[in-house]
Amino acid sequence: MQKRDCYEVLGVERNADTEEIKKAYRQLALKYHPDRNPNDKAAEEKFKELGHAYEILSDPQTRAAYDQYGHAAFDSRARARGGGGGFHDPSDIFREVFGNSGIFDDLFGGGQRSPGGAQRGDDLRYDLELTFLEAAQGCEKEIALTKLDACDSCRGSGAEQGATTKVCSTCGGRGQVLSSRGIFSIAQTCPRCEGRGRVVDKPCRTCGGGGRRERTSTITIKVPAGVDGGSRLRSSGNGEAGQRGGPAGDLYVVLHVKRHEIFGREGDDLLCEVPISFTQAALGAVIKVPTLTDHSEIKVPPGTQPGTVFRLKGKGIRNVQGYGTGDLLAKVQIEVPARLNAAQRAKLDEFAKLCDENVHPLSKSFFERAKNLFK
Repeated sequence: MQKRDCYEVLGVERNADTEEIKKAYRQLALKYHPDRNPNDKAAEEKFKELGHAYEILSDPQTRAAYDQYGHAAFDSRARARGGGGGFHDPSDIFREVFGNSGIFDDLFGGGQRSPGGAQRGDDLRYDLELTFLEAAQGCEKEIALTKLDACDSCRGSGAEQGATTKVCSTCGGRGQVLSSRGIFSIAQTCPRCEGRGRVVDKPCRTCGGGGRRERTSTITIKVPAGVDGGSRLRSSGNGEAGQRGGPAGDLYVVLHVKRHEIFGREGDDLLCEVPISFTQAALGAVIKVPTLTDHSEIKVPPGTQPGTVFRLKGKGIRNVQGYGTGDLLAKVQIEVPARLNAAQRAKLDEFAKLCDENVHPLSKSFFERAKNLFK
């Protein structure tokens, strides 16, 4: 299969400088990274193609060779070396792009290894369901989470007290071993020392030398007032424990909010529909409207129409960023009597006979406009 042009893969011009190439690769690699596209073979192949193109164009020497000979320059080099065509882990390319800022690990939860084998623990996700009022008013929730924590016996070192370390005989202290796959030579984490480069003569008997044990922990999560469904809270250091002295990952709590039987929400504004009687709408009234904490009163003027919205300032939801409080929007719905006794029906019949077009101006306007349709 013919390889695509590296500049075309990254979407840059042939005269693009190093920074332009780096920026293009960063944007596309984030888009097609396998952690963001699980079980998507097309995205995985695209990600590999991007890594190969960036590997060539990010280095002045390999770029010069590619500009002169194309992909053939590297095919011939691989054959001359007897199959050592060179391989870079895409994760290493990410870290080259982002530096040591930790952005790569924050995005994809991967543990970054240090030369001594220390590895950051994985980030974890927990889905937490809240009631409408808990989300609006804020609360504290305790969650039980089963995860890998540092071993109590060895304090995460993986070694028994008094144990000594020696250079790993499998990798010679490098922490990696090479394996040949056709024309490629791939560097992999050493299976014996797990990338540390050294092994202990007496592994911890409690954790088997891993430095971590699975444990159920109770964690208190403070939910600020005003959060909404889909919000994500970060609990720093409450992810899985790091390996070989590495820092713990973070816990990300994704919030899901139950629907309320009375209230709805639009941003920081609280919504509710309030039923009123026909007579209250016609004659006017003072009615009670529920709020998050109690109730308030609104004055319904005579002649109020269905769907009229009354605004109660400051009775909504507190902004999660601290920018004030929303309003309560009460929408009145006029309830038509479902059952009438004889006396009530007689009174309504009498009222209907007394009504003229001035009593129902909306009906008059509607029928006048409807007549124009047939002219």
